[in-house]
Amino acid sequence: EAISMSDRVIVLTKRPATVKTIFPIQLSIENRTPLKSREAPEFRHYFQAIWKELNEDEK
Repeated sequence: EAISMSDRVIVLTKRPATVKTIFPIQLSIENRTPLKSREAPEFRHYFQAIWKELNEDEK
C-alpha cells in the first residue's frame, strides 16, 4: 500500500527506531490510483526490495 500511495517509503530499524533505508518511488503510471499503481512494471521491484529490507532484521 505504501508503494502505491507514496512518493517514497522509509524503512526503520528496530528499537531504537532510526532510518534504515529510503526508497524513492517513481512509477511510470500518471494520475495513478492505488489499484493502477500495482500495474506499473516497477511495482514488483519496489515490493521485493522493501520486503527484503524488512526481513533482514529477522535474521
